Amino acid sequence: MCQETERQYYYMDRARQHVQALTQQLGRIPTCCVTTFGCQMNARDSEKLAGILRRVGYEVTETEDADFVIFNTCTVRDNANQRVYGRLGELKSRKKHNPAMKIALCGCMMQEPAVIEKLRSSYRFVDLVFGTHNIFKFAELLCRSFEEQGMIVDIWEDTDQIVEDLPVERKYPFKSGINIMFGCNNFCSYCIVPYVRGRERSREPMEILREIRQLVAEGVVEVMLLGQNVNSYGKNLENPISFAQLLREVEQIEGLERIRFMTSHPKDLSEELIQVMKESKKICRHLHLPLQSGSTRILERMNRRYTKEQYLALAEKIRREIPDIAITTDIIVGFPGETMEDVEETIDVIRRVKYDNAFTFIYSKRTGTPAAAMENQVPQDQVKEGFDRVLKVVQDTAREQVARYQGQRAQVLVEEVNTQDERLLTGRMSNNTLVHFPGPPELVGRIVTVLLEECQGFYYMGHMVSEKSLAKSL
Repeated sequence: MCQETERQYYYMDRARQHVQALTQQLGRIPTCCVTTFGCQMNARDSEKLAGILRRVGYEVTETEDADFVIFNTCTVRDNANQRVYGRLGELKSRKKHNPAMKIALCGCMMQEPAVIEKLRSSYRFVDLVFGTHNIFKFAELLCRSFEEQGMIVDIWEDTDQIVEDLPVERKYPFKSGINIMFGCNNFCSYCIVPYVRGRERSREPMEILREIRQLVAEGVVEVMLLGQNVNSYGKNLENPISFAQLLREVEQIEGLERIRFMTSHPKDLSEELIQVMKESKKICRHLHLPLQSGSTRILERMNRRYTKEQYLALAEKIRREIPDIAITTDIIVGFPGETMEDVEETIDVIRRVKYDNAFTFIYSKRTGTPAAAMENQVPQDQVKEGFDRVLKVVQDTAREQVARYQGQRAQVLVEEVNTQDERLLTGRMSNNTLVHFPGPPELVGRIVTVLLEECQGFYYMGHMVSEKSLAKSL
């Protein structure tokens, strides 16, 4: 355990004393709620925040009508910021009725100086504000919020510290995210992430492997390796290692059954990685490969550092080497200077790659990025027209891709009892497609064989195949 980790455990013990006093004051165990905005890395950070809050004595709930509410924010798009401000307005009235209530804000949005100024002037009822670089100091900051008056703001511009050995409250006991690196060096012209998450920092492979082995010992069967660009993992280590080499090491861990990862930048996806995925029995048949635009001209303005032709060649190679893989992507419509001809280039890529799914976004102007100052911002009516056309092609193509498994058997990790029909279980195939089928809740967390009977667009209805009937059919 590193010195900083020991220091934070000291503050957890101290915070527990404050929470015990609060428990006596309230006459009940105080509650907390961690609300996550944004990506899987934010979700993983939220699990750490909830783990610390549980350790110091809070009861974790999913309702924001709690004694401690923390928003872990995203700032990739402006509407994410507006949602946070709207939710803060709702919390203000709750705090008036519960003077013991604490409100905290953290995450990417807090790394923007303009946001901090707005919070100081208009949201002074917020107790604690911290950013992405010092999230490991949460226990220490929590103590300060009990011991000091007024809003506490603790924002770091940058850091090279990585502190991971802290309590975690996982949403699922059988699967977990693993941070393998932090930050981003790519500086895409539309993206605020490198400014709020900092430069790339990779964790040592031995630390990652030790964490995964511990998770497997606790019952985890699937891990997702997380980074803004996992393909550049290991380049800044004292003893450099490639992401493909790390995957080979992770695959050797006994008891681990599935490995996922995201996100992959196309410019860094190596032949070595494709071969490791092809040969692996554990790496899931799903690759998220952000396109953003199918126009080479727009890709250059975005500073993506690949062309349409290079992306298509890469996708073709992946499909050729791993025929059963599902490829998903991100697409931005309405980037400054984009014409309808550029939109048609994007649609051409969608039709040729045949994505299994795509997250399609309207360009969001982010102050502080080069794209925000670009001329030729696209009129909203043109953006909407382009977005609707792209979305229709994405949906049509994805339905065709997902439907190709109908009538087949698939290995499905059961994730939960279906929220709409408790007679059904909901699970996920290796390629990330959802499957709903009848079964007992005791199967949650297990991998079972399911016959995919009916494709419903983006998910399947099916039924479980017993091992006995499966043996007969083979």
